[in-house]
Amino acid sequence: MKKTLLILSITSIMLSCVSEKNTSKDVEVAKKVESLISKMTLDEKIAEMMQDTPANERLGIPYMKYGEALHGLWLVLDYYGNTTVYPQAIACGSTWEPKLVKKMASQTALEARSLGVTHCYSPNLDVISGDPRYGRVEESYGEDPYLVSRMGVAFIEGLQGTGDEQFDENHVMATAKHFIGYPENRRGINGGFSDMSERRLREVYLPPFEAAVKEAKVGSVMPGHQDFNGVPNHMNTWLLKDILRDELGFNGFIVSDNNDIARLETMHFISESRAESAILGLKAGVDMDLVIGKSVDLSSYHANVLKDTIAQNPKLMDYIDQATSRILTAKYKLGLFDTEPKEIDIETVNAGKKEHQDFSYEMAKKAMVLLKNKNNLLPLDMNNIKSLAVIGPNAHEEQPEKGTYSLLGGYSGLPPYYTSVLEGITNKTKGKVKINYAQGCPLLSNSKEGFSKAIHAANKSDAVVLVVGGSRKTGGEGVDRSSLDLYGVQNELVEAIHNTGKPIIVVLINGRPLTINYIAENIPSILETWYLGMRSGDAIADAIFGDTNPGGKLTVSFPRNIGHVPVTYLERPDFIGSGKGLYRDTDKSPLYPFGFGLSYTTFEYSVPKLKNTSIHTDGSTTISVDVTNTGEREGDEVIQMYVRDDYASVGRYLKMLKGFERVSLKPGETKTVSFKLGFDELNILNQDMKKVVEPGTFTISIGNSSEEKQLQKTKLNVK
Repeated sequence: MKKTLLILSITSIMLSCVSEKNTSKDVEVAKKVESLISKMTLDEKIAEMMQDTPANERLGIPYMKYGEALHGLWLVLDYYGNTTVYPQAIACGSTWEPKLVKKMASQTALEARSLGVTHCYSPNLDVISGDPRYGRVEESYGEDPYLVSRMGVAFIEGLQGTGDEQFDENHVMATAKHFIGYPENRRGINGGFSDMSERRLREVYLPPFEAAVKEAKVGSVMPGHQDFNGVPNHMNTWLLKDILRDELGFNGFIVSDNNDIARLETMHFISESRAESAILGLKAGVDMDLVIGKSVDLSSYHANVLKDTIAQNPKLMDYIDQATSRILTAKYKLGLFDTEPKEIDIETVNAGKKEHQDFSYEMAKKAMVLLKNKNNLLPLDMNNIKSLAVIGPNAHEEQPEKGTYSLLGGYSGLPPYYTSVLEGITNKTKGKVKINYAQGCPLLSNSKEGFSKAIHAANKSDAVVLVVGGSRKTGGEGVDRSSLDLYGVQNELVEAIHNTGKPIIVVLINGRPLTINYIAENIPSILETWYLGMRSGDAIADAIFGDTNPGGKLTVSFPRNIGHVPVTYLERPDFIGSGKGLYRDTDKSPLYPFGFGLSYTTFEYSVPKLKNTSIHTDGSTTISVDVTNTGEREGDEVIQMYVRDDYASVGRYLKMLKGFERVSLKPGETKTVSFKLGFDELNILNQDMKKVVEPGTFTISIGNSSEEKQLQKTKLNVK
């Protein structure tokens, strides 16, 4: 009788790993896993619940190797030669072109498979909450849930494949992270204390994960370090079971963030032992314990921790079987049981990457954002200048002795080479323009010793490219800041070069919005490039000399000072009147708003037209706008649609992005762009936290940024 009950229990666990629309393949996998579970010892099951578990030779259970894939493959502890490094996630977001992200991820999957990696801890689906002090801004696609959703789905589909190609020999398993609300911290500190309403969690942070599960069928999810409503995410049954599995329908496996099961004791002070931490994690549905480096002292899903506990309470075996079954199911889906591990041929792996490196370059050209271009200083005409100064701590970086280049951003592998701005401009000008280079100042120093050389270089040049910003040493995971000013003496360097009177182009290489008021007020041309990947300098040189027309748009708002934080276009109505709802001492608006970006050409929008000006709550319509290139250069424009329910049963944000499209237009060319308006675009969360479309009027805004003066509005009536 006990054996029969055990088999029924395992069968029910396995069926929970299969989608509602069972396929014959799913059923076959479930049966195989059920059979395998029945043969495994407790030690073998627990071993499967740790990341990077070696192959089980007795039962023929294969190895599932992990890596990071945020913007190219990064093997955290191993070195297998060079990998392609694409633009950082914040730069990918600035392309506003999901198909580019999908292609990048598909190429990353190929490189992962070639190195034996089949499970990647990417993408980062965190929506940035408007606090650039937080170092991991660069890892996100931006501050808007719809934009992050579209980019996230594209990434997952590229990495995992879709349809019959999902998890095949050319694709790997993605991990959506960090579930959920990770950037919503009170001090801009990584993993810091968070406190928010369920409404904010559902309106801002949940949509990208919902899209990842329902649309992209993501195979794995990683919780965040923090808690929600006082309950750490790694033991939060409401988040991991009620919402993620039951509400969204997630049927993959959950992997912890690094050391976070143990942190239920050591950081959150909930449990009093690692064994208690392990049981809390297992009961909530965390299937795999990620401990990078596999330290026994930090591992909670370990035989040393769990065996005695299970022996004392055999009912806990159900949780062990559940976790092991989900992990084995993933290995079967990835085809690992059907293929023999291959010996890695580094030369062959590296030889096939030129296409990927070239695509990294194409993405970089699409990601740059032109913030200012007074009197059309850019692009420079190579025929009209004889000399050009290239100055700044981020203008050049030598090959590092170990690790990777600091100007690639966090979670970067080591590419075969990195092209700096100095190298890109030197290669582009091919000796036609004399290049005068000076560092000016180190990024991490207050020394002004190099100012005189920089000023001399500027004085003997016709124009200046001044490259400032940040690096992995001033931002990224665990590098949070209390100030958003340029690090060190960079701002003073900008002032010194500005005082030479030379035409200056500032190139920002950085991973977070910075308070660049002096630059914005005094420098005629500003190019935000974020971290553009291994071909950074080539792409930037193309933009400076006009071979590329920047068409990217910001996906995060820029504050005017630290007192503006949090800064985001996602605002609710303020009490405006008698000075309330405004700052007394400064402009409340961002220095540069979400969706902003200029071009070397100009665009004109027609009045948006609704196909139907009135629809029913269960109906839909479309809205169209004509966009014309009214300038003399070919260029890209990103058309953005925002929606607001004018009067509703609950408070709403003033507007929310619900559609966007990037189009290329030749001079004089006009294209019509249309967006759907239906349930997905018009629904709100009512007082019962249910998605509904309420009758009434809706303001539909279309334009080239979230800034009110750039938007054209029309009204839709919903009955």
